[in-house]
Amino acid sequence: MDKFLLNGPCPLNGEVTISGAKNAAVAVLPAALIINGISRIENVPDIKDVKVLLDILTKLGAKITKEDSNTVICDTREVNCWQAPYELVKSMRASYYLLGALIARFGKAEVSLPGGCDFGFRPIDQHIKGFEAMGAHVVIEHGIVKIDASQLKGAQIYLDVVSVGATINLMLAAVKASGQTVIENAAKEPHVVDVANFLNAMGANIRGAGTDVIKIRGVEHLKGGGIHTIIPDMIEAGTFMIAAAISRGDVTVRNVIPKHMESLTAKLIEMGVTVKEDEDFIRVIGGNKVKNVNIMTLPYPGFPTDLQPQITVLLNMAEGVSTITEGIWDSRFQYVDEFKRMGARIKVEGRIAVIDGGALLTGAPVKATDLRAGAAMVLAGLAAKGTTEITNIKYIDRGYENFVHKLNLLGADITRISTED
Repeated sequence: MDKFLLNGPCPLNGEVTISGAKNAAVAVLPAALIINGISRIENVPDIKDVKVLLDILTKLGAKITKEDSNTVICDTREVNCWQAPYELVKSMRASYYLLGALIARFGKAEVSLPGGCDFGFRPIDQHIKGFEAMGAHVVIEHGIVKIDASQLKGAQIYLDVVSVGATINLMLAAVKASGQTVIENAAKEPHVVDVANFLNAMGANIRGAGTDVIKIRGVEHLKGGGIHTIIPDMIEAGTFMIAAAISRGDVTVRNVIPKHMESLTAKLIEMGVTVKEDEDFIRVIGGNKVKNVNIMTLPYPGFPTDLQPQITVLLNMAEGVSTITEGIWDSRFQYVDEFKRMGARIKVEGRIAVIDGGALLTGAPVKATDLRAGAAMVLAGLAAKGTTEITNIKYIDRGYENFVHKLNLLGADITRISTED
């Protein structure tokens, strides 16, 4: 099992280029199954979740060609299976997008309940509710979701909670359903828009993505031959922005869409961090002092839950007491005990964490409890005195491309160590 060794404290300086968005790629790739043709997808992040999805597509009959580490050619003309392999599906949350894609392609699907990071109960009831509204018959047997959707029809669907996964899954299912589907209270995240743009480029008719009402007029076929470029990863960008502030460094984050980062940028400025924006880059300059603030995670355009663990590390450096209210997941503070091993002073009550700032961090053995918490442990190691050993890094591999290499180019002292089980 591999681990990271990080020697700190360590200011980061220089430039870093952000990869394609994980959350967009893991939805766009299943969407390619709907196309009876060839699609070229560029700026695909070279991460574990993408590799798993490409394996799944291959086992379903797709021919996958990688022109380079970030360009994928998907030929789905010979896809002939609607049953996703359990051993691959169980390892990742985004595997549920196979449901929407397969029922759009075949009118039926069998996919096991998804895996991924464990930070709270994450049901797919909103997905099922939408499929059933469109005429599908859904049963769950022995952990397998089985759907018969041979006669999908457009429907009016109101999501009881704002759900990115349900919004995208229902878009996938609706693109070939007869009539019009309207999704109300839809998620507005940038990767929802990216998936809609991909599908529209292939012949779908989707309007309103990025607003809370999305309208999909079903079409008979999606054409191949299109080219789509995945948007930059706003969570990776945010991780490096926070890393610059934590390490009191000076980092220019390139290949980023500044509008996507507005909620984080506003909080960093409120904390006294210098942030300078241009068309496609953001420069973050950390200072000696950080002000305490209160943060609540919310659906986009609110503060992202996927940046909550990272910003907690920065709040540990602030003067005074800060609070973070987790507005999305029930159990996203599981990493706090690991952070305390390094000297952090945090008290968690339900969905609220109270951070008593100013604690000096020291290197310690810690583990990644999920993808973003793993990144936060790395960021804590940048500020800590001594050596931080981070295990369970399989989670970090799921969502960050060349993380160690990018950090070392900025001046970090981090090494990946391969050890035997």
